[in-house]
Amino acid sequence: MGLDLILKNVRVVRPDGDGTEDLDIGISDGKIARLEADIPAADAGEVHDGEGRLVFPGLVDGHMHVGIYSPLANDAVTESKAAAMGGVTSAITYFRTGQYYLNKGGPYADFYPEVLDISAGNYWVDYAYHLAPISASHIDEMEMLLTDYGVSSFKIFMFYGGYGLHGKTDKDAQKQFLMIGDDDSYDIAHFEFIMRSAQKLMVKYPDMADHISVSLHCELADILNAYTKIVQSEGKLSGLRAYSAARPPHSEGLAIWIASYLAFETECLNINLLHLTSKKALEAALMMQDVFPHINFRREVTIGHLMLDYDAPSACHAKVNPPIRSREDVEFLWEKLLDGKLDWVVSDHACCSEELKTDNHDHTDGENIWVSKSGFGGTEYLLSALYSEGSRRGMSVNHMAQLVSKNPAERYGLLNKGDIRVGYDADLVLLDPDESFVVRAEESESAQGYTPFEGIELTGRVKSTYLRGGLVYNNGAIVGDANGQYLSRPSQRPV
Repeated sequence: MGLDLILKNVRVVRPDGDGTEDLDIGISDGKIARLEADIPAADAGEVHDGEGRLVFPGLVDGHMHVGIYSPLANDAVTESKAAAMGGVTSAITYFRTGQYYLNKGGPYADFYPEVLDISAGNYWVDYAYHLAPISASHIDEMEMLLTDYGVSSFKIFMFYGGYGLHGKTDKDAQKQFLMIGDDDSYDIAHFEFIMRSAQKLMVKYPDMADHISVSLHCELADILNAYTKIVQSEGKLSGLRAYSAARPPHSEGLAIWIASYLAFETECLNINLLHLTSKKALEAALMMQDVFPHINFRREVTIGHLMLDYDAPSACHAKVNPPIRSREDVEFLWEKLLDGKLDWVVSDHACCSEELKTDNHDHTDGENIWVSKSGFGGTEYLLSALYSEGSRRGMSVNHMAQLVSKNPAERYGLLNKGDIRVGYDADLVLLDPDESFVVRAEESESAQGYTPFEGIELTGRVKSTYLRGGLVYNNGAIVGDANGQYLSRPSQRPV
């Protein structure tokens, strides 16, 4: 028969296409083997009827935080199930040494094999890791991480040196948080040396150069410290408005300028500006692209910053770094997303439990933004929210597929994923474009137990998710075993 599975009666969405195509998808050994108008059912051992639904390439959620607030072994299970529920088939999650995650310092040569050992057998989707060089010695390990483990993307948290993960703190506490020695400094010079190391790798390994990149969380600690003090002392603002004012948009913009000049100075040509939240931040990013046209900037936005503003009823449940912004900022992000000025949409999924998000001993019923932990989940709504809101605003399904599949796959070296083509992994997601639903946390596979998207009505529901040809999510239920594989990058591009 030749094929393991034929997916019939579907409308195929390809990132580089124009609209949808009525094609059957023939799958063999986990790969797309045939794309034809009518593949005979007799050519496969199994046939699935897609019931006229849209088929997107499996999503590449390029920004997740699995294992940040719960043990990695547990978080990988529940949050990868949530990812599969949302049509995500490749989860790229940020990881680092220091507090949270494994709560360990030391060299990545010891730390990362432990991460991979814990991960094995616990993911329902394929997975990879971005790593953050926290200490000076980690910079020396970047080549080893690339060549031995296929880690081609590295992250800088620009505010970590002098501001806490959840709010204002002192520098000594931050050193303890990062678990670095007295001789280490997590500062602009450290960021420069990370970029210099990445640039050397691009030169030394030209075949991988296009997929070696440095990603930056752009906020400056000095600005955050000053404005947090002002906002708290004035006491005029509360909730998400207070947190946005304490981490103002111009802190993002200024950090973007510094990061961009460092990229120019170090000739580090592949720079990812993460989770841009505001008009000021995005305008700064676009200015820097004009100033340094030779640098391959990529600009990221999260589904949370596209769907929520700081007047959202979710309040502290939506605390995240950088903060949820004004409705004006949300509309500007959508304007530029539709105009092709943003490169991909991610979830920034960080499963943070209810007790960490609200102060149960506070008399404000959990509305004290300063004691809430930062981050929330959302990977399970990534495609539905983008489709629902994007369709309403005139975005094509092909553009959506670029934003959540092809573009992050290409940048991060998943060259056999992110598209529906012969030879590519058979990572597929079936979406019913006409089914509307109201977001309810109780229906999620995530262990979080709440969602800041609670009560929002979305049109376009994920019905089935296939990972390398195997059904992992179908009609509201996880199917099968945890067959997610570790993704060493860059992968081989199908011929």
